[in-house]
Amino acid sequence: MLAASIGKTFVSATVLALEQEGQIDLDGYISDWLGDEEWFHRLPNGDAVTVRHLLSHTSGIANHVDDPAFAADFRERWAEPENSFTPQALIGYVLDQPPLFKPGEGWAYSDTGYVLLGLIIEKTTGRSYYEEVTDRFLVRLDLALTSPSDRRDLPNLATGYMSPENQFGLPERTMGTDGLMHWNPAIEWTGGGLVSNSLDLSRWAKALFEGRAIEGDYLEDLLLEVQIDADYGDVGYGAGVSIHRESPIGTWYGHSGWIPGYTSTLRYYVDQKAALAFQINTDIGIVDGSTDLYDAMASRLEKIIAETGTE
Repeated sequence: MLAASIGKTFVSATVLALEQEGQIDLDGYISDWLGDEEWFHRLPNGDAVTVRHLLSHTSGIANHVDDPAFAADFRERWAEPENSFTPQALIGYVLDQPPLFKPGEGWAYSDTGYVLLGLIIEKTTGRSYYEEVTDRFLVRLDLALTSPSDRRDLPNLATGYMSPENQFGLPERTMGTDGLMHWNPAIEWTGGGLVSNSLDLSRWAKALFEGRAIEGDYLEDLLLEVQIDADYGDVGYGAGVSIHRESPIGTWYGHSGWIPGYTSTLRYYVDQKAALAFQINTDIGIVDGSTDLYDAMASRLEKIIAETGTE
């Protein structure tokens, strides 16, 4: 299934790997990489934003996904066979907007920030993001069922389902009888950008949070957290990772994901050294909170971890 924003853990890991290799300074200004782009001077907070701000959603740059203009354009154009929403087009929705806050002085989730990270990765390496993530993680860690969601033809993808009243006017089924998605998931890019399954995701969580995904000591930067809004409880956010301390079995690190037709979660429980992941091929009732299915599944899996005490 589409793993949606769980893909941000792979984006952040790629950035941290480049930092370990001396290619990226997490506290360097993003203008060092993107300042020569013709649109950069229109980017909110552009000259004051660092790579770490993007990783932790503290840049003050808005989220294009929340922009009514983006929703209207996607609603009108989702049936186009190719992806017309390039990274630059996505960034375009936030240009000339006032910043949400000064960098480092607030927290606001931003897919746009992760699209900017994708461009920084490509500027740094001279390769595509998907080449980097495939070589660094998917192949090396034998995540054979994880691959880029960069086209409408994704072999063995489960059909996803959504409400007929969904905000983008998409069909209720994500796929047609020809096996192609009705819309191109490449629109997500480094906001998520992967198709995966629960076994691969749990293996990834073990490698990432036990310090085996990257050569070098990267966990401090991965888990250097900022506080999310107090309304969310005792929840922090690191580099592409949410940090939760209020579960019945203790602290967990991970990420959730949503893309039309699919919802998912990835969690690593620190005390038990146990990872869990699950994916659901619908977002009906989950996105709007009208069903407790998602939370009930997580709760039952936590109980299994508590009962077995196994890694």
